[in-house]
Amino acid sequence: MTRVLVTGAGGMLGRDLLAVLAHRPDLTVTAATRKELDVTDAAAVRVAVTGHDVVLNAAAWTDVDGAETDEAAATAVNGDAVAHLAAACAATGARLLHVSTDYVFPGDATSPYPEDAPTDPVNAYGRSKLAGERAVTRLLPDTGYVVRTAWLYGAHGPNFVATMLRLAGQRDHLDVVDDQQGQPTWSYALATQLVALADAALAGRAAAGTYHGTCSGHTTWYGLARATFTLAGLDPDRIRPTTSDRYPRPAPRPAYSVLSHDRWAAAGLPALPHWRDTLADAFDSATPPAPWKVA
Repeated sequence: MTRVLVTGAGGMLGRDLLAVLAHRPDLTVTAATRKELDVTDAAAVRVAVTGHDVVLNAAAWTDVDGAETDEAAATAVNGDAVAHLAAACAATGARLLHVSTDYVFPGDATSPYPEDAPTDPVNAYGRSKLAGERAVTRLLPDTGYVVRTAWLYGAHGPNFVATMLRLAGQRDHLDVVDDQQGQPTWSYALATQLVALADAALAGRAAAGTYHGTCSGHTTWYGLARATFTLAGLDPDRIRPTTSDRYPRPAPRPAYSVLSHDRWAAAGLPALPHWRDTLADAFDSATPPAPWKVA
């Protein structure tokens, strides 16, 4: 029986990974939350990885603005800890699927970034995640998988969709930026894709390397907010477009975070569906207390 370790199991993506894996009686799953496994502890990581065939790494420092003031701490989780996981997998023969981000790119493109596009992060968070990617590539050239995602939302953590619906109950109108392009991605859909990639990797159908785990299509935060309001039965005209300079943040954001998905076909897997379809699926499948279930 295949043995799977999920790190970061208490987070938004980690909890969805556990939900997907719960439907697989052929797998033995170990869930490691941040409290149960300090991924920055190399010795603890070696012990945790031992005995597993696949490691799904959803552990991460996700505070983008916080990374600007404490890049060392962000890199310890997003870079050094990934190296610990990769080294442990190299020692035991386990395959590692590591979740990364669109923030490794500068965001100045005008067409979707391919998987092998040059990286050049514009903020500390992106640099910390790139360090993790490089560790996987260096230590696991044949059994390491990097899956970049972006604009993630889900039922189990703070995210843009939940924030928009919370603010809908507090304000008549919401001003949302309309000059950043990206691909909203439902965390449950990404979890399903990661498990499918793990299956393909174990079967020898998926080559190691980098994949882009974002939904197809693209929109702006303004477009996503309007779609969210529409699905929630709210008036989308309550959303008004604005520009990023109205909301200065400590960490600069890429203006264009649209990724291509060419490598999935070679692994015999479809890319993730259009973002509008998965957003609708998220609303259809959610049950209270999911944040998009509003009265």
